[in-house]
Amino acid sequence: MNDPKMIDYRSDTVTQPTPQMIEAMSKAPVGDDVYGEDPTIKELEQYAADLFGMENALFCPSGTMTNQIAIKAHTTPGKEVICHEWAHIYNYEGGGVAFNSGCQIRPIPSKDGKFKALDVEARIQSNTDVHAAPTALISVENTVNKAGGTVWKKDEIEPITRVGQIHNIPLHLDGARLFNALEATGETPADYGKLFNSISICLSKGLGAPVGSLLLGSDQFITKARRIRKVMGGGMRQAGIIAAGGLYALKNNINRLREDRENAIKIYEAVKESAICKSVEKPQTNIVLFETTDNKPLNAVLTEMEKYGIKASPMGNKIRMVTHLNHSHEDIVRTCDILRSL
Repeated sequence: MNDPKMIDYRSDTVTQPTPQMIEAMSKAPVGDDVYGEDPTIKELEQYAADLFGMENALFCPSGTMTNQIAIKAHTTPGKEVICHEWAHIYNYEGGGVAFNSGCQIRPIPSKDGKFKALDVEARIQSNTDVHAAPTALISVENTVNKAGGTVWKKDEIEPITRVGQIHNIPLHLDGARLFNALEATGETPADYGKLFNSISICLSKGLGAPVGSLLLGSDQFITKARRIRKVMGGGMRQAGIIAAGGLYALKNNINRLREDRENAIKIYEAVKESAICKSVEKPQTNIVLFETTDNKPLNAVLTEMEKYGIKASPMGNKIRMVTHLNHSHEDIVRTCDILRSL
């Protein structure tokens, strides 16, 4: 963190690479990836594809890009994408579904960011109705950021996969924090590779890499995605130097995500005891969302927290705190003491 006195919980995107990761990056062999000649990127893509039991993968600068490439690869203009009303692709990607793919969103509401197969079935638009935008894609987000890191389980997704198969509609996973979900449930990447036609995973959140996301799918899908990445300006040259950070993260930083969940629970317990808290739900992963009391406006609480050395971020009418690998034991203890005193 830039200010040693400030403990930053705004997001797990603010992480700094560890010395071991920096060393791996500094030693990475590189080549021109647009020509398919970067050995480190090729190793990262193959490693991730094998992890999920999928055929291929594509390294991209960001999770927004991997999501947007997937949507464009699965759809054609004038179609519709079903997702939750809180989905990242709907709320936080700059209108990219419309801008990049010429599609619209058919949102599903719920209180926890998840939905059921029946919800999807009820919103599928027919190809034969000239008034309707036909459904071209179903998208799931795991964990659900806007719901405070809500976790989907495999058996909740399987019925949705079957609905997609019955109607010949592909299923995409925005798995920006998927490894946080897998840590919480004990499920495996290979479980998810069987459920989705495409998967986006972020390397620069809880896994701690400085840059990058991966899009996974079939060989045919990734060939199409690679062309879309080029059109979007995402073709990179000697990018193995950053891919090495992602490869190190996948090999070394997955198991430690349990620590982030345990730290989030400690913060939740401190928030629950604080006079500033109106309501807070026990976190399922590494995100704590809480509502401030009526006499303590959100922005005033954020300012007060920062005065004591804690950075957090607003999310709607709540405050979000996200734990990550740069938080030491001392940071968590100090944070909990401060929160209880507010």
